Amino acid sequence: MDRRTFSLGLTGLALWGCSAGGAQTPSGGLADDLRPVSNTGYDAWVANYRARSGFSQDLLSRAFSGTGYLPGVVARDRNQVEFRRTLEDYLAITVSDDRVEKGRAAYAQYRGTLEAIAARYGVPAPVITAIWGVESYYGERRGDVPVISATSTLAYDGRRGAFFEEQLTAALRILQNGDVAPRNMTGSWAGAMGHTQFIPTSYQAFAVDFTGDGRRDIWADDPSDALASAAAYLQRNGWREGLAWGAEVGSPGAPSGRVITPQGGGPSFVVTRNFDVIKRYNNSDSYAIGVGHLSDRIAGGPPLRTPFPPDRYGLTKDDRIALQEGLTAAGFDTGGADGVIGPNSQDAIRAYQASRGLLVTGEPSQELLSSLR
Repeated sequence: MDRRTFSLGLTGLALWGCSAGGAQTPSGGLADDLRPVSNTGYDAWVANYRARSGFSQDLLSRAFSGTGYLPGVVARDRNQVEFRRTLEDYLAITVSDDRVEKGRAAYAQYRGTLEAIAARYGVPAPVITAIWGVESYYGERRGDVPVISATSTLAYDGRRGAFFEEQLTAALRILQNGDVAPRNMTGSWAGAMGHTQFIPTSYQAFAVDFTGDGRRDIWADDPSDALASAAAYLQRNGWREGLAWGAEVGSPGAPSGRVITPQGGGPSFVVTRNFDVIKRYNNSDSYAIGVGHLSDRIAGGPPLRTPFPPDRYGLTKDDRIALQEGLTAAGFDTGGADGVIGPNSQDAIRAYQASRGLLVTGEPSQELLSSLR
């Protein structure tokens, strides 16, 4: 099974929240709803699974030690399905100035390893770095939810029980192989693991031991195996060496290919076969554009040339940034000023509107912006 069946929308990890899967509190620990709680139905399901799994009791005992039902995993699985963002919002986060700067620093730090990986698998080092940046913020947000707990909880109580049971079984096979100790097999709330956020079945199919130490360790602080595994994934899914992913229409050196305009009136892109290969990692045009454009920026390329049109409220990105800055200055913290009107900004707008006796909608507007200037 490839990861196209498990798109979390930028894998739902790192992009819209703090850590992978939004698992951590601001203080750095696991959120309360991502800690095991008593659940007799889950316990019965696990007992049944263990009896029919075919794994040794020793492995099962070690794997399930300290694990349990995680209510927050179920809540996140049910709430993320309808989540959508515009391409402009998506790129505002995936290709933010900060992510570009950190990407260039990570590329410089691991240049030797990345270039060796590129030479072996034919995937350019900036593309590998960009996937790393999008998936886990260059390893800073790998996730710390026990994968056995997450996958078993979703196998029992999720929307896709059969899929997550397959992930649980694959995770146990990884432990059986000795690639990682049970206590170190952590990831997102949905079981995506390591620097490049492989689900267990993708790990089984594509992970590689680039360091030659006998383990395919995508969890270690050393990202070598994880980065090589991402390159191997792309190579084995048809990456064509020497072919660009694509480019903005009208930019210098744009390749030949088909043209897409994901957000009407905004930038258009000419994309190639390798664009489709990136989508095998996450079946989303926005994801592939995000990875491709971030890789270009890491390599020293410029921002997009064509601006996006105003949003449905008539606001440009600069307007939304000014709105966020104005709210924060007025004492209503938006959690940053990136031009993306997410839950924090909506809460700040509601609080501001209530404090001024305005209709509380949580929605931005030109009038709201004017009142803050």
